[in-house]
Parts: sequence; C-alpha cells; structure tokens
Amino acid sequence: MALHEIRLERRTLHGHFSRDLEPVLTIDSGDSISFSAPDAGWGIGPPQDAGGTRERFGPRDPELDAGHPLIGPVEVREARAGQTLVVEIDEVRVGTWGITDAGGWPSPLNERLGVADGESATLVWELDAEAALGRDQAGRTVALRPFLGVIGMPPSERGIHATGPPRVSGGNIDCKELVAGTTLFLPIAVDGALLSAGDGHAAQGDGEVSQLAIECALERARLTISVRDDLTLATPISRTNDAWLTFGFDEDLDEAAALAIDAMLELMGREHALERREALALASVVVDLRVTQMANGVRGVHAVLPHGALRFTGAAS
Repeated sequence: MALHEIRLERRTLHGHFSRDLEPVLTIDSGDSISFSAPDAGWGIGPPQDAGGTRERFGPRDPELDAGHPLIGPVEVREARAGQTLVVEIDEVRVGTWGITDAGGWPSPLNERLGVADGESATLVWELDAEAALGRDQAGRTVALRPFLGVIGMPPSERGIHATGPPRVSGGNIDCKELVAGTTLFLPIAVDGALLSAGDGHAAQGDGEVSQLAIECALERARLTISVRDDLTLATPISRTNDAWLTFGFDEDLDEAAALAIDAMLELMGREHALERREALALASVVVDLRVTQMANGVRGVHAVLPHGALRFTGAAS
C-alpha cells in the first residue's frame, strides 16, 4: 500500500464540492494520503492582532472558493456509487496557532443568545501539539483534541455545492470524536469517490455553539482510504476506540436525531443480530444521543453506542 504526499498549493485546494472537479490524485483502495491545509478561513499565518487578522492563501475565486479550503479531490480507482468509503484517520497534527470567534455574524442561535449585534469576541490561541495544550491571550488553557472538521465527497447532483452543510456523503461533519485512531464510513455517491478533507479543529465541544471551534491550520494529516462493497449505508457511521457512532443531518434537530437513531438501530441489527424493536428498547438503555453541531444551517446529531455496553451472557433466569 502506498503513501501519497499532497503538496499544499493552488491546484490542490478548492472551496466547494462538485462531482465535476478534476481529481488532484488517483489512488488504489488501501493507499494513504498525507497533507497540510490552511484554517477554515484560508489562513496560513499566525494572527497579527487581537482581531485574528492573518495572512490568507490566495488567489481565490469568490464563487468556487467561498467555503472551507479543502485538499483534493482524491479519486479512488475501485470506488463506485453505492459502495462505502472507509477512511482511517491515522494522524491529525495542528499548527502553532488558532482562533475562535463569537458574535461576529447573525444566526438564529446568536440572535437567541443576544450576541448577533456584529461585535465579535476573538480568542487567539497558541497551540502546543506536543503537550496537547492551547492557551489564549488571557492565559486560559484548554486540552487539545484535534480532528478534521471536513471529510467528505460530493453529492450525486451536478453543480457547485457549499462546503458548509454536512451531507449523507460526509463533508462538514464537525464531530469532535473523529480524532486520530478513528475510522469513518461514508456512503459513496459518485464513481471514483472524489474525497476531500480539511478544516483543522484543535478542540471543540459538542454542538460547536459559537459556530467555530479552535480553527487552526493543519501541519499534517494522514488518512488511509479503502472501499467496501459489502456494506450499504444511508448516512455516515464511525468506529472510535470507545464506541460506534451514527450520524443524522437535517435542518430540523428532531429529524436529525431520528436519522441518527435509525442508523444506530441498523448498526445494532448488523453488529448484534437484533430485531429492530428489540434494538430500540436496548438503545434507550445503552445509547447516548448528542448534538454534534448547531452551525452551518444543518443540525448534526450523533448516537453513541460504547463498546462493551451490550454483553451476551445467556438468558436471565
């Protein structure tokens, strides 16, 4: 299996999803890619002031590069629509700085919280990847748990698709559990898969309530990519060191939750040979439901089944 290094340059970056984008690389199933990437605002240099002003990658097309700067797309020779792409997240190493904003733009949540007046509070972070610590300009320290906010493929429909909302084929999932050592399973919508990734997050809480994590450039990320034709999915799922996760995305939080639960019942049937109603009863006991993120116009919910939560020791007497 080969490791492919993707250079950070204009030809390898794009700010939208489209099945018509030319791949920057073609790989075989089982190969790995490594890359660096700007932060979500295309920043490539440390903040120069308290407002987070920084050098940004350019030039950019105002329409095609309006979203997150993503590395790719990467074509997988064996991938076909209807199959499942398996993305093993091998490494996520952040750079030396990051930013978090709050209140600088209108949104329903900001309006509800009374911080939609256009005034922004900006935290500028110094990041220590070795110690896994971040410190803001006021000296407050948080633990780092870096992950990629965006891992995904274009939908089957032609045209230009924004990078902001998560979709069935992945994208801006913004789940803090997708750290190194995690495997993400994505339904493939187009032949070749055309995977893209980026949007470094040094740390984030469930919900991403200000609409930003610690947004940071990526010094290095490494993914191993393979294809499965024996697994059919309707939404992304993930296996972490601690649990299975299933995802639901929708503008309505209740619908997003229903989609995540539905996918979890399917998973419990697959993994534990459970009938659907029986799986639902057990899920009410051992599955946690969490809000992935409230940003991006689409709500994300993930259902969590810890490994070992279900043990089969024989019928109760």
